[in-house]
Amino acid sequence: MAYRQGMSQSTTRLGARQIDLADWRWVLGALRARFDTGSFAAGAEFVAAAGRICDAAGPHPEVDLRARHIRLALRSDDLGGVTEREVRLAERLSALASEQGLDPRPDRLQELELALDTPASEAVRPFWAAVLGGGEAGGEILDPAGRLPPLWFQATDSTAPDRQRFHLDVTVPPEVADRRIAAAVAAGGRVVDESRAPAFVVVADPDGNKACICTELGRE
Repeated sequence: MAYRQGMSQSTTRLGARQIDLADWRWVLGALRARFDTGSFAAGAEFVAAAGRICDAAGPHPEVDLRARHIRLALRSDDLGGVTEREVRLAERLSALASEQGLDPRPDRLQELELALDTPASEAVRPFWAAVLGGGEAGGEILDPAGRLPPLWFQATDSTAPDRQRFHLDVTVPPEVADRRIAAAVAAGGRVVDESRAPAFVVVADPDGNKACICTELGRE
């Protein structure tokens, strides 16, 4: 079942819990998939065929073609989320990938965000936009070329000079999160806060530096 009953209009944003796709996962506001191709030529052949499907049906996915794998992202820019239209296109692209012998690897999906903990986001945001050559959107700094991870600003009331200022937010599929947290603990880390799971769990390395393992669940 591609999406759960109750919201089936292409102009209606779907929630993360309403989508059930074998190859795709909702990660950072988009449907994302990774397919191992085995060769660059096989990946290019898939992109060409997918392009014909998308030109006819729309929308057009973001595509990252590498030597032996391809990554795709689908979202509705108009609505800032995912609708039935993107779900149906994801199904068609999965069918194409299967026909061409590509291997779906949703377990390897992840997206990185940088977070700056600051009590003065309005004051520092223009500086970071200038340094990163990005534009501001929704309080975040985004790279127009899509090469750098987004930078967002988390409010804090701490002004201690030795406070941790930057931390990483790593968003993974829900079924990957527990394994990622366990691996971090096995590598010498510890869980600092899991009160907001499954949206995010805060972990820290042996030196106390923190990061968040995130999923889209619990953010609705």
